[in-house]
Amino acid sequence: MSSATDGQVTVPSVVLAEGVQDVPDNVEYRLYKQRFSGLLGFIILGIVTGMQWSWFGPIATNTADEFGISLGQVNWLGNITFCIFLPASFLVPVISSRYGIRRCSEMGVLMLLISAWVRYAGTIRSLSPQSAYVLLFFGQLFGAISQPVFQVLAPMFSERWFDLKGRTTATMAIVIANPIGSALGQLLSPLMSTPRESILVLGIISTAACPAIFLIFDSPPSPPTYSGSKPPLSLTSLCRAMLGISVPKEARMSRRERADFVIMTLAFGGLAGAINALSVLSAQWFEPVGYSDTTCGFLGATLFLSGITAAVVTAPLFDRVFTHIMGATLKVLVPIVSLAWLSLIWAVTPNNTAALYVLMVIIGGCSVTMLPLALELGVELTRNANGSSAVLWCCGNLFGIIFILVENALRAPSTADPPYNMHDALIFHGCVVMVCGSCIFFLRAKQARREMDEVMITVRKGEYPTFGDGPNHN
Repeated sequence: MSSATDGQVTVPSVVLAEGVQDVPDNVEYRLYKQRFSGLLGFIILGIVTGMQWSWFGPIATNTADEFGISLGQVNWLGNITFCIFLPASFLVPVISSRYGIRRCSEMGVLMLLISAWVRYAGTIRSLSPQSAYVLLFFGQLFGAISQPVFQVLAPMFSERWFDLKGRTTATMAIVIANPIGSALGQLLSPLMSTPRESILVLGIISTAACPAIFLIFDSPPSPPTYSGSKPPLSLTSLCRAMLGISVPKEARMSRRERADFVIMTLAFGGLAGAINALSVLSAQWFEPVGYSDTTCGFLGATLFLSGITAAVVTAPLFDRVFTHIMGATLKVLVPIVSLAWLSLIWAVTPNNTAALYVLMVIIGGCSVTMLPLALELGVELTRNANGSSAVLWCCGNLFGIIFILVENALRAPSTADPPYNMHDALIFHGCVVMVCGSCIFFLRAKQARREMDEVMITVRKGEYPTFGDGPNHN
């Protein structure tokens, strides 16, 4: 081992400082073609699970009329997804750490298949409105269990199978599958002639996607990076590290890292929850001021499709060019998207379609671009792919529940002008997003995991360059 000189820290000392206990003996880092089949499997299943929670948003009014239930009950077909996501997201790290990525994914697929046909059973015309609603509700519940599997596992799968030049891109591809599914759900559900027919189509699509599970594998024979070679840390170790309780060396977090992860959790929760609420409440925001359910679906789809386009373009750049500026990027994008959400307070008016489409493009382009960055940055701060992803997604869904419940309560009465408008709800929505987004200015966001992997690649090559500044321990 080389020794540190004045003002410089050698590679081995950086490695030890960042929690690497030993320099590995001739570890061969390799990439395998099976990573692409696994990625495709995650994308297909992520798309289909994403369709379910947005499916009823554009057809909320028609669904309420068709089944003889209230709009509040229709909202709960989306709410249950968020509620079940909370405990389910914390079970994913436990199951995947014990049984592996493949077995955990199989459980998700089973829940997806059950949800499809329990939901369809609720369309039988001889059922009473409440009986039909119970089946619809439980169909959504089973689907809600499957959804976090293919979101929470994204950073872990990327870490296990991809190197530094593809990790963010792989996470992006898996993460945006859910918004793609949501966009498709908002586009497809209004195109069917009745809600019953719409639910049948969703069941067929869900069943057809299930064989994609055979494309997913656990781990490659040789890891792609140093971090990919390490066994996954538990969710418990992350909680203990965040509380400052004693944990193994590899799970330790500095005070600055703990503060940064709290900031990331608030910002991610507010922005992800805002999009989740839009998926459920889109028709109720726009229809009272004169927009059709088809237009509501197109507005939601515009948000997601513009975001997907932006994410596809930018993610490879963060892998290969802008490799160390994730934090700075978030400090630019979060204020922009927060102001766009706030602008909806004044933009949701009659005959203002062009402005609404522009805002949807801005919100989608910034928000979906930030999703893989935030998830990867969470792993950088914690070195815990499953745990950090579970916490971030759980917070996003918790905020989604809060948005939906509060905004449903803020709906104007039938005597308002226009009746049942959501202006007060939009004020609440914009203000909460602004408060959560403002936290991002306090983010430092050191990419410790990436530095570790870069150092270990250099060590494996037998090179020991020096760095001008040592690690900053708080």
